[in-house]
Amino acid sequence: MVAKSGSRCCCCCWFLGIIVVVAVVLAIVFTIRHRANRSDDIAPGSTDKKYADALKIAMQFFDIQKSGKLENNKISWRGDSGLKDGSEASLDLSKGLYDAGDHMKFGFPMAFTATLLSWSILEYGNHMDSLDQLDPAKDSLKWTTDFLINAHPSQNVLYIQVGDPETDHKCWDRPETMSRKRTLTKIDADTPGTEVAAETAAAMAAASLVFKESDPKYSSTLLKHAKQLFDFADNNRGSYSVNIPEVQSYYNSTGYGDELLWAASWLYHATEDKTYLDFVSKNGEEFGNFGSPTWFSWDNKLPGTYVLLSRLTFFKKGLSGSKGLQGYKETAEAVMCGLIPDSPTATSSRTDGGLIWVAEWNALQHPVSSAFLATLYSDYMLTSNIDKLSCGDTSFEPSDLRKFARSQADYMLGRNPEKMSYLVGYGDKYPEFVHHRGASIPGDANTGCKDGFKWLNSEEPNPNVAYGALIGGPFLNETFIDARNNSMQNEPSTYNSALVVGLLSSLVTRSSSVESFI
Repeated sequence: MVAKSGSRCCCCCWFLGIIVVVAVVLAIVFTIRHRANRSDDIAPGSTDKKYADALKIAMQFFDIQKSGKLENNKISWRGDSGLKDGSEASLDLSKGLYDAGDHMKFGFPMAFTATLLSWSILEYGNHMDSLDQLDPAKDSLKWTTDFLINAHPSQNVLYIQVGDPETDHKCWDRPETMSRKRTLTKIDADTPGTEVAAETAAAMAAASLVFKESDPKYSSTLLKHAKQLFDFADNNRGSYSVNIPEVQSYYNSTGYGDELLWAASWLYHATEDKTYLDFVSKNGEEFGNFGSPTWFSWDNKLPGTYVLLSRLTFFKKGLSGSKGLQGYKETAEAVMCGLIPDSPTATSSRTDGGLIWVAEWNALQHPVSSAFLATLYSDYMLTSNIDKLSCGDTSFEPSDLRKFARSQADYMLGRNPEKMSYLVGYGDKYPEFVHHRGASIPGDANTGCKDGFKWLNSEEPNPNVAYGALIGGPFLNETFIDARNNSMQNEPSTYNSALVVGLLSSLVTRSSSVESFI
């Protein structure tokens, strides 16, 4: 009997031991999964190496896209180009950024690039600075705004395009060797283009805040141009797509109301002049499309405007309950609720892998822009000690927005079915046949307009890596074809770079607070 009692005791101990081990293992697994799923698993002040490395790479694409007499050029296969741009109007339009893989300077998306880069610096400049990326960001911004200033020679005149896309796209050459005529396109009181003038005003106003302390004189110049351009846009209303039909094939505008609200919002931030706040309050019903969340892009500034004006309700005393801003704040919340996958109002515009997907052309613009807005709104909530976002009958936390943003960034950087980083130069696998003239032609090649097409048709990878280029991205079925003539998926754009720099800057560290820049 004694032996049997001992055996039972031993078995019981073994059984209890197994239960303890299983419990410990389950606890470890739960902890690992919990940490993996948390969006704020980076301790405050620490750096996420993945996003830090990606940011350093992304910033380089601005240098690749620069036109003009280059200063401190770090791109071995780039040189001076476009030095006579603007000469037919006795203007110096040599600076600025080439739009994409071609040699066009389109003022509308270039101004949007400047606005977004300014916003990124204003919100996350400290993150950039910790990685020695703040000065490069400001240098690229100033290179762009120098062009915009020169493109605005008088109050009601703005040059909005350098080059003829029909002529330009018949060539495949390096920008350094192009010799064709660079025609100019402008808007004025007789041929208005409200959306371009307003977007340029927004860019100037936002940039004026960036340089307010480091270069007050330049900041004042930018603000003067911003005010003049807003008045020009508002007093001479008319779409540039209607008045200049040739632009419809490239950057066709769907309306100018969003740009007017966007510009007025930035001018209020830059000046605190109540006139601009009154403008967005009075014109919200007409142009704001309240209650109908849309996608932030070079053409549609409404989601950005919702978030930017919501910033005032978070940080500006006396405006937290402003009736004039209520529609913007409520629609900003609707935008955020649409992005969170578990929200009852979550958008269905996603791939099976979870990427926001809206359009075949330049598919990555919308997920990256959405993720950038989500991190901003998350940080606004954290700074204001607001811990709940109500989406229908379900509540979410700021960390849920950040988790969504990380998911889009991670997909872009390689966590996707193709195992492909769509940010050129990042990771072990990224596109090698990017649709980009300068990258595809050897730096020592002396090609003309037509004979350069052999490089477009070459079956060899690009001889030059377009570091930091964010290409168009995958189809809805998450496939991607790395081919140089696949411009739909494989062409980068400069405004994409501004968006991705903003997103990556926001994710470099766990941001628990942002400071108001007004």
